[in-house]
Amino acid sequence: MLVSTTNDIAGHRIVRHLALVRGITVRSRSVIGNFAGGIQSLFGGKLSVYVQLAETARQEALDHMIEHATAAGANAVIGMRYDANEIMDGITEVLAYGTAVVVEAE
Repeated sequence: MLVSTTNDIAGHRIVRHLALVRGITVRSRSVIGNFAGGIQSLFGGKLSVYVQLAETARQEALDHMIEHATAAGANAVIGMRYDANEIMDGITEVLAYGTAVVVEAE
């Protein structure tokens, strides 16, 4: 599956627009993760516990979006974006979305 943040894909021609597709995941921070993040924040710098949580959530949302696009018959997604919202303290929704299309090599 080709995924692009632009509205086209170099070397390919869009032959059909199919649908808006999305992938959603909801993740929470664990008590242990919050403790480790708190310890890391005392020393400053990169908070690897939270970076890993964010990366995992984005990858899950992307994977779900690709599944949705595949089910729609797409072989590419254009205009892909991420969005995130805190549902409640420590619980975050991550959304990946874009336009499912069919492309052919030029």
